[in-house]
Amino acid sequence: MQLDILSPEKRVFSGKVYGIMLPGVEGSFEMLDHHAPIIAALGKGKMKVIKEKKTDLNASGNTEMYEISGGFVEMLNNNASVLVEDAKIV
Repeated sequence: MQLDILSPEKRVFSGKVYGIMLPGVEGSFEMLDHHAPIIAALGKGKMKVIKEKKTDLNASGNTEMYEISGGFVEMLNNNASVLVEDAKIV
């Protein structure tokens, strides 16, 4: 899926990924490649970007973690847009 993480100041991330784990306001959830359309509110917490499907249990470097301050996510036609007030890589 195509993922774009946007803050008011800049584009934080843009690229093809396998999935994302997000801190929803009612609990965390995951969206993988070809997820159904959704719009959801995000709370403060950690967002995990899964760059590729894990095939080797010892594989590393295929994820990135971001600390976000809340926002929204929209998934439509295999394009995920995460709109956040602030996002920092951790």
